[in-house]
Amino acid sequence: MTLTGRLRPATVGARRSATVSGPGATADEARREVFRRLTDARLLAAYRLATAMLRDPTEAQDAVHDAAVVAWTRFDELRDRDRFEAWFDRIVVNVCRQRLRRPVRVVPVDGIAEPGSPDESSDRADLEALREALERLTPDHRAVVMLRHLEGCSIAEISARVGERPGTVKSRLHYAIRELRAAYDAIERDTEGRR
Repeated sequence: MTLTGRLRPATVGARRSATVSGPGATADEARREVFRRLTDARLLAAYRLATAMLRDPTEAQDAVHDAAVVAWTRFDELRDRDRFEAWFDRIVVNVCRQRLRRPVRVVPVDGIAEPGSPDESSDRADLEALREALERLTPDHRAVVMLRHLEGCSIAEISARVGERPGTVKSRLHYAIRELRAAYDAIERDTEGRR
């Protein structure tokens, strides 16, 4: 099953496959359609965010699904539909934090899109070193790094998504990058020592 197939708003009540519009559409059908369009546009980015925080693709899918359910039940509370992305990401972050409070399971970081050419051994070694370095970060640090460098969010946008003040986001980003560099350097030294 594909990510979008699993996380479609149909799982939270929008069961119609056709676009609902026109004069015969009820207010509830129109609401479902708006929610479906907004959610569909955000699912992949939300999945990447959840994967970065949880380090498990299956857990990430479940977290995004749970976030979609929460978002659907609270959709009427969203006053400004233009702020849906930040609102939805904040729900995803909170669901991930709740999942992280459960008993810890050790899982590998897989499922984050691999940049570059995977056929070259140096690229694979760099990617593996980066994954190991990312695993050493806290979930909150992984989230700010991913939102900043993968999603291209500003500090203010990250602040809205994770529910922290901009100063806290800047601090987490600073320390996360520092920890990431140190971990990456240590992994590189270790790899060179084995050669």
